[in-house]
Amino acid sequence: MTLYPPVEPMLAQAAEAIPAVRPHAPVAYEQKFDGHRMLVFTPAGPGGRVLLQTRRGALVQDAFPDLVAAADQLPYGLVLDGEVLVWDPEAGALSFGALQRRAAARARARTAPALAARLPAFFVAFDVLQTDGGTELLTLPYRERRRRLEVLFAARELAAPWTLCPMTTDVAVAREWLEEWTDVPGLEGLVVKNMAQPYRPSARGWTKVRRRDSTEGIIGAVTGTLARPQLLVLGRHDAAGRLRAIGCTVPLRPEAARSVGGLLSPAGAGHPWRDVRFASAWGSRDVLDVVLVRPELVAEVSADTSVDRGGVFRHPMRFQRLRLDVTADDVALFGAGRAAAG
Repeated sequence: MTLYPPVEPMLAQAAEAIPAVRPHAPVAYEQKFDGHRMLVFTPAGPGGRVLLQTRRGALVQDAFPDLVAAADQLPYGLVLDGEVLVWDPEAGALSFGALQRRAAARARARTAPALAARLPAFFVAFDVLQTDGGTELLTLPYRERRRRLEVLFAARELAAPWTLCPMTTDVAVAREWLEEWTDVPGLEGLVVKNMAQPYRPSARGWTKVRRRDSTEGIIGAVTGTLARPQLLVLGRHDAAGRLRAIGCTVPLRPEAARSVGGLLSPAGAGHPWRDVRFASAWGSRDVLDVVLVRPELVAEVSADTSVDRGGVFRHPMRFQRLRLDVTADDVALFGAGRAAAG
């Protein structure tokens, strides 16, 4: 049966660390890129359309005319699963913000070609769900799908914008990727896959491990109450001395809420966030109901590598402890990413 959108992609569940190696259950480790999930469908024959599907099933080929044009390198009847990334030449790095701009262009198709010329897209393929000729591969084990994906890239001599996702079966190499390679913008961790596992649409059968580092932020607001805060809204000063929000924590554990609540002070009249509204998550329109506090306490948090160019952490941070040994002036400036206080 020929696959056609929408196809629900297989998903991953988060883990804090690389799972223990089991001798009789071999796994593969793939680099996890910080992009948008995408499935590429080439037409069954001449005259058909190339379709690009998001994780949620939307068709976005109008937003990525460069990928559609480059699909002439691919065979008919192919379905690839992977991640779309965008290169920002001015920054000299992969840019999630630029990717957001490219994705939004589907509502204004006339702007898409101009954006594609300035901010080229790349597709990192990590799975093949259907080969040329329309042969579905979902029931095959990962090791065989990966082999066919590698053969496709070699036989077709595929080049940019098509990229084969790096993979290893060596856990030592995987640890090196997680600890060192994630300093590279656009690379945020690993995805661990069972070599014998078939492709199961919508199932969370893979494991994702994001690199996390300790960093600091100034507590500028909380949800809940001063005595029992639920989550923290953190900020950093910019070069002009203004307090800028960098993100929120996940909900605090009861013992952490009690320890933080005992030291919070209500905000004075001149709080810099008096008229600011905070989203419940990066890119969300839901607004948090916050209580402003005096921005003087410093929290140490665990954060992953997903930081936009402005210095905002896209995923919630995890509170670790209060840094009573440093002041707000010791915290890294806004835009310093995961840099920690001195």
